[in-house]
Amino acid sequence: MQGKENKEGEIVDKHKEQIAVLGAGSWGTALSMVLADNGHDVRIWGKHAQLMEEINEKHMNSKYLPEIVLPSSIKGYTSLEEVLAGVRTIILAVPTKAIREVVRNIAEVQKEPITIVHVSKGIEPGSLLRISEMIEEELPASLLESVVVLSGPSHAEEVSLRQPTTVTVSSNNMEAAERIQSLFINQNFRVYTNPDIIGVEIGGALKNIIAVAAGITNGLGYGDNAKAALITRGLAEIARLGTKMGASPLTFSGLTGVGDLIVTCTSIHSRNWRAGNLIGQGRPLQEVLDNMGMVVEGVRTTKAGYQLAQKYNVMMPITTALYHVLFDNQDPKDAVDALMTRGKTHEMEDLTNVLEDRNDQLQ
Repeated sequence: MQGKENKEGEIVDKHKEQIAVLGAGSWGTALSMVLADNGHDVRIWGKHAQLMEEINEKHMNSKYLPEIVLPSSIKGYTSLEEVLAGVRTIILAVPTKAIREVVRNIAEVQKEPITIVHVSKGIEPGSLLRISEMIEEELPASLLESVVVLSGPSHAEEVSLRQPTTVTVSSNNMEAAERIQSLFINQNFRVYTNPDIIGVEIGGALKNIIAVAAGITNGLGYGDNAKAALITRGLAEIARLGTKMGASPLTFSGLTGVGDLIVTCTSIHSRNWRAGNLIGQGRPLQEVLDNMGMVVEGVRTTKAGYQLAQKYNVMMPITTALYHVLFDNQDPKDAVDALMTRGKTHEMEDLTNVLEDRNDQLQ
């Protein structure tokens, strides 16, 4: 058995593995720390030699996690072939737009079947594929043992400080999900399993849209009332679309639904919220993106969310309003005013429609 709990609830008897973490940003680095704390042989890959040298020589990643000292067991690599040698499990921690390129590169050097754990949150515009589907498209079936998603309310900054964090893993192969659960779980980083991979991925991706919108309301000078409304109505949008796509409604009341939505819409750690806040203050979108220093997934996902709403004929007024602000240069205040003056509806209609959609799928 891996990752068993003793009578005190402590995680014990962990099987040690060689694990490759592809992506040396804040999240990839923080997850490397969790795995290293659990005694695993962690190799982190990045394209910038100077950053890898800093990880190896100073045990720091000052660009993404300043002042955090990394476990000395984490080793940095710039060679994909070297980092993957003898590895059974890959943690894929690159932005959504880089997923296909990196997975193609994996396919060129990998010889044995692997499990890929993706930890990014997004949907590809155009194809409208979830990240697990993108991975399955790019990696030959002979090399892909399983795809697992790790998601939930988790800021890298807090994980790197070993503050209590709880996440979820999901897969179409629940044995693989349980193995990844055992790799990560410890007294600071609790991991649950959930078989609803569609809901877990949709919740994680679409919450970034609502977080950008929440930041905009803050930049406009609106208060907690507006933020609470956005979070609540945003969750309704996410559940409507996710259920249409085959997800369980219950997933959106869990860690990867309302949990992730709350943390991303209310924290200064959230790059999506920070980007929205600057847009609400009147900054041009491109200027905001250029100055963030990290990828703002919510901007790209807004385009995909808008396209999904049209494809599935799902009403998503917040997503639609944000799309027009980001890509049609609509004034943010005008967009909020338009949301507030929409026609009258009944709040419980959303719940009824979600449950009806789910019943139709089960019949």
